[in-house]
Amino acid sequence: MLNNHSLLSFSLALLVSIFLYSSTTLAQLSPAATPLKPPQPAPTPPAASPKPLVPSLPDSPSDSTPDTTPSVDIVAILRKAKSFNIFIRLMKTTQLINQLNAQLLTTKSGGLTILAADDSAFSELKAGFLNSLSDGQKLELLQFHVISEYVSSSNFDTLTNPVRTLAGAKPGKVELNVVSYGGSVNISTGEVNTTINGIVYTDKHLAIYKVGKVLLPMDFFAVAKAPAKSPSLAPEPSANAPKTDKEKPLSPDSSESSQVNAAKDSSGAVKINVYGKWASLVLGAVLVTVLSS
Repeated sequence: MLNNHSLLSFSLALLVSIFLYSSTTLAQLSPAATPLKPPQPAPTPPAASPKPLVPSLPDSPSDSTPDTTPSVDIVAILRKAKSFNIFIRLMKTTQLINQLNAQLLTTKSGGLTILAADDSAFSELKAGFLNSLSDGQKLELLQFHVISEYVSSSNFDTLTNPVRTLAGAKPGKVELNVVSYGGSVNISTGEVNTTINGIVYTDKHLAIYKVGKVLLPMDFFAVAKAPAKSPSLAPEPSANAPKTDKEKPLSPDSSESSQVNAAKDSSGAVKINVYGKWASLVLGAVLVTVLSS
């Protein structure tokens, strides 16, 4: 009986030991509970860039083109577009291209915007128009196509009219007005109304756009009118001054009386001529008679 009781006690102790060992092992093997993280706010999507008001031409870079080179070749850009030969030639002959390149090299903010007219726009001008311009007018014409600041394709609606160009500020003569609405950009010079048809090139300092017509300033057509001289008034004759024959009024019969007098004078002259001829004949006859006797 004592043996059975001892065996039962030993079995219970063994079962308790096994249970405790198993609990400790499972506690060691189970991973520690991960603390809960606070909820993270959803990332804000980037703001959409303004929609360009000017369409892009084929193979033209966007406004996000990085400015990787310190300078650009304006002539090479226009020559690559293959339709700005006259514009290139005028920039070279007027030496405006040197001025533009110098400004791009020295500018650190701002930049330039070129409104380039293509060859078809120049072909619409009156025949011989360009040849009739002086060198100074050709330079002013090209400068009138350059805005003295960088304007991206989506910022034309921020310009203040009249827009200043390299041609200077000449109110009523050289004025460029830009109006953007309905997804298009319209340009007016007072003589020409046209639109920007597309982007030729753009980076962070230089933008070149294609315009539909040559931008002609007003002062090319303003004719300086000299003030007309007022006619000098003749002094009025005094009331007591004697009237000359020219100042005497002519009566309705004055022309007829003058014709009659003229007729009388002519008839008298005829009579005198006839009497003179008869007198000479009589004298001649008397002389012949005296000599014969």
